[in-house]
Amino acid sequence: MGLCLPSGRHRPHGGGPDVTGTVKPAPNGLHAYAAVTAAYWAFMLSDGALRMLVLLHFNGLGFTPIQLAWLFLLYELAGIVTNLAAGWIAARFGLTSTLYAGLLLQIGALVALTALDPGWSVLASVAFVMAVQGASGVAKDLAKMSSKSAVKVLAPSGDGTLFRWVAALTGSKNAVKGLGFFLGAALLALAGFDAAVWGMAAVLTVILVAVALFMPDGLPTKDKAAKFTGWWSADPRITRLSLARMFLFGARDVWFVVGVPIYFQMVLSDGTPEGRRWAFFLIGGFLALWIIAYGAVQAAAPRILNAKGKPEAAIVAGAIRWAGLLVPIPFALAALAWTAGAPANWLSLSIVAGLLLFGFVFAINSAVHSYLILAFTSAERVTRDVGFYYMSNAAGRLVGTLLSGVSYQVGGLPLCLATAGIMAAASWISVRRLARAT
Repeated sequence: MGLCLPSGRHRPHGGGPDVTGTVKPAPNGLHAYAAVTAAYWAFMLSDGALRMLVLLHFNGLGFTPIQLAWLFLLYELAGIVTNLAAGWIAARFGLTSTLYAGLLLQIGALVALTALDPGWSVLASVAFVMAVQGASGVAKDLAKMSSKSAVKVLAPSGDGTLFRWVAALTGSKNAVKGLGFFLGAALLALAGFDAAVWGMAAVLTVILVAVALFMPDGLPTKDKAAKFTGWWSADPRITRLSLARMFLFGARDVWFVVGVPIYFQMVLSDGTPEGRRWAFFLIGGFLALWIIAYGAVQAAAPRILNAKGKPEAAIVAGAIRWAGLLVPIPFALAALAWTAGAPANWLSLSIVAGLLLFGFVFAINSAVHSYLILAFTSAERVTRDVGFYYMSNAAGRLVGTLLSGVSYQVGGLPLCLATAGIMAAASWISVRRLARAT
């Protein structure tokens, strides 16, 4: 199954060498990359805000950690299914169409949330929000798959260019998503749930229309002959990297989705409406800072690793080292939480510092993974291999989300963080196996 490229071009960027011999992208390719990035930014801003709105709003309604985890499970499950079919979807309908579909689905999910009735039972509320979050999960992975695949297609050939482009897209996306976390918490505190959701839907609609009107040529168009086959790669590097990705994101979401936000809300809120609003701002601010810093480190990863000119095997060796550095951090934090036995100021400060360190190391790992999946695949298989890779990413988030609620409810913060350490160790083992296939 091949990608159908715009007629008259052998490569979407279609560039030639300048006086220095460096290959430059044609204007359409560069403009298409900028348009895709802008659309992806808009989507991730709404995605981060929606996650915080749902988490904090329903925690305020008295939902338990396990019930909160259930709200996000279908979101992640939908991502698994969507990414599994991503190669065929993108080839059959074109990358531009799948990007638009992701934005349109997100708008629909936001509007649907306004129909939530406070008088419904807990079971009905959970089921409804799970369904809406499922639609949002499909939307997110259509947008993500389209954007990441576009980088492979549009990036000009050149020493280290692919790593820089994918790091810039991924890093900036996460910085924008971090801003969305703060935006969601602030909107909930200042405007309320319904007004926040309607406002985000309206803004996203404007952005969708603008992107659709001004999107230039440069992305693969639809191929009516594309068949839903070949989603499993025969390249062992792809499957082993995908396994490492699954455990890596499981290690993050075990503490990120439910455990740490609920711990901080318990510590920061005094139970009054004013206290809850103050806690919303602080929790949203911390998670926003974490995501923004994570995105900045991702964008800087090629420079931090001095990756320019390094062979693929050297980058894989670096990935093994950074995967190993991640493992002790959550275990150390779990030991501190277990020693404290109860919330304390010194523990909260230690958790903040430790999770910022976790974020730095995690960002390097994530950036290297995002580069390697595009380096390992070909232009002909990019949507299928990227879809399979992000299917594994969604699977890790699904497991991490479930374990976040279960581990925190069963064993509190110490078990939650220790579980993250186990997942990080599994990711390190998977990356070590990747070196054998490189």
